[in-house]
Amino acid sequence: MLIKVDTRMVTYAHLVFNQVKYPNPFLWTALIRGYAIQGPFKKSVMLYNCMRREGIGPVSFTFSALFKACGAVLDVSLGRQIHAQTILLGGFASDLFVGNTMIGMYVNCGFLDCGRKVFDEMPDRDLVSWTELIVAYTKSGDMNSAGELFVGLPVKDMVAWTAMVTGLAQNAKPKEAIDYFERMQNAGVETDEVTLVGVISACAQLGVSKYANWARNIAEKSGFGPTHNVVVGSALIDMYSKCGNVEEALKVFEIMKERNVFSYSSMIVGFAMHGRAHAAMQLFHDLVKTDIKPNRVTFVGVLTACTHAGMVEQGRQIFESMEEFYGVAPSANHYACMVDLLGRSGHLKEALELVQTMPMEPNGGVWGALLGSCRIHGNPDIAQVAASHLFELEPDGIGNYILLSNTYASAGMWDDVARVRKLARKKGLQKNPAFSWVESKEGVVHEFFAGDMTHPKCSEIKQALDDLLERLKANGYQPNLGSVLYDVSDDEKKRLLKTHCEKLALAFGLLSTDSTIRIVKNLRICEDCHLFICGASQITGRDVVVRDNMRFHHFHDGKCSCGNFW
Repeated sequence: MLIKVDTRMVTYAHLVFNQVKYPNPFLWTALIRGYAIQGPFKKSVMLYNCMRREGIGPVSFTFSALFKACGAVLDVSLGRQIHAQTILLGGFASDLFVGNTMIGMYVNCGFLDCGRKVFDEMPDRDLVSWTELIVAYTKSGDMNSAGELFVGLPVKDMVAWTAMVTGLAQNAKPKEAIDYFERMQNAGVETDEVTLVGVISACAQLGVSKYANWARNIAEKSGFGPTHNVVVGSALIDMYSKCGNVEEALKVFEIMKERNVFSYSSMIVGFAMHGRAHAAMQLFHDLVKTDIKPNRVTFVGVLTACTHAGMVEQGRQIFESMEEFYGVAPSANHYACMVDLLGRSGHLKEALELVQTMPMEPNGGVWGALLGSCRIHGNPDIAQVAASHLFELEPDGIGNYILLSNTYASAGMWDDVARVRKLARKKGLQKNPAFSWVESKEGVVHEFFAGDMTHPKCSEIKQALDDLLERLKANGYQPNLGSVLYDVSDDEKKRLLKTHCEKLALAFGLLSTDSTIRIVKNLRICEDCHLFICGASQITGRDVVVRDNMRFHHFHDGKCSCGNFW
């Protein structure tokens, strides 16, 4: 009977069950468990009710199966009724196995506080009890509660460590994720591919080559090298791309014995963010010749590649063929890519029309793409339309207020600039400070904030910046004063531009490295800094790679890979 239930033959098992004249609690539980695993899930509860009417008492495994069924259909009301039964019938609520599945039910239904209450009231707990809640807290973004539970966990196994590493990485805490991973290694806990993907993701967020090489070495030593592990290989492709080394990402892709849609998509997205649109398109064409079907991420990568290269017609063709030829219905993310492509190429009215005719309600990403394009092309009218929707969808999104304010500033509409900035202040919103970081040849990461001259080598940095500025001016460089969106004098604008964080990072990079300078910035690089670094790459003979919040810029001999289109 139990064997039948564990296969895809639960209906047949039910027929066999009906032939038993006096089924015992274990037979009832076996059938309840079968429906709890395979569905229809609520039939488990119906069987339980029949069982009780027959006067048959449940066993602990009966309740664990019922809680799994309630969690599967996300029916917390029914789950609470079962919870009440465990108390009324006596003793079951304190059973370890029942308690664990009860926690899982509440967590799956989104009632984490109820799951925590069950945990706190359990007389005995095992590793499953602890890790169930730790994983739930990490998924909800409550890393403080997850960390507190983790500290109290008597024996920390691979699942618990992995939950913390991946949770921190997924919640934009990459340094903490790497710290936990190192502690995990020091504790002698075995690593699996899930843990590795978590720490590789953390390294990708930092964008520093030191960590990228470190993660690759660990993967190889742990027996999860990219040659034979498609999951780790795909993660490494993504990591190297985000660390500014798309060439190494391509090497990983090429040595992989097995590739799937995630491998191809990661490589296509990597090419896209580095402005290598033609390589992305070629790889997409290679993909569709295989048995692998492109997915939504694949098309986001291809459309992003078209956006970064201004390939409007190719983007239109890909977008229009998604559903017809590949069976992938465009989502809001794909519409956002198309709006970005049209808008950045100057087709703002067409972009607005596309938004207004979407088959689904436009989300913040769609309106944000349109607003960003208005900032680039200085169209305050359409910017106001986009911003009005964004203020409703994302009332606390300071970036939307900044983009609208900057659009007005570019048009010299200073009264409107003041109005928008006042509105943001009234809502208590504060602008995220611009900062950049650069890696020295010793592998140490140095952070620089705009206007901040507190670095230990600030005098050398200032001197290097002054010398570079004079050489650039002699070569024809003139500061782009339009990059300062404040109503101040030209001299003040020049002073502000001089200490932008990416310029400080560049000067430090020139002093502390003798190879390619790799800079990461948390915001979009401004027009003046882009012009400045272009010139610097020519007169110093040094390659510079800048990763901003939009894409990568590869500066070489006075030119940028973006073609001044970003």
